[in-house]
Amino acid sequence: MSVRPIRTGADHAAAITRIKSLWDAQPGSPDHDELEVLSVLVSAFEDRRRPMLPPDPVDAIKFHMEQNGFMQKDFAAVVDGVSRASEVLNRRRPLTIEMIRAIHAAWTIPLNSLIGKHHQAA
Repeated sequence: MSVRPIRTGADHAAAITRIKSLWDAQPGSPDHDELEVLSVLVSAFEDRRRPMLPPDPVDAIKFHMEQNGFMQKDFAAVVDGVSRASEVLNRRRPLTIEMIRAIHAAWTIPLNSLIGKHHQAA
């Protein structure tokens, strides 16, 4: 096994090619060990190169509502009001800390998704 750090796009492409050749390696074999190590290195490189930002909070709420068959009235029950729910969903009112806590508690949407990318520490 000759594994090296992945520092460049060329290193990444070579690692992907090697992973493809090792894809059917038997668990417990040296080739499978190499596959696992390369997978970790590729994942770390991709995370550094293209970090996945959290979704927009309103988009996260709308996605959750769609996936669970919730309507605006269901959201209104969580944020204590039909007009408040409408304003949030139409982006006329920002989420407050209290709303974020209530949504997270009621629907278990990750806090990171409800805070959004604009409030993330750099």
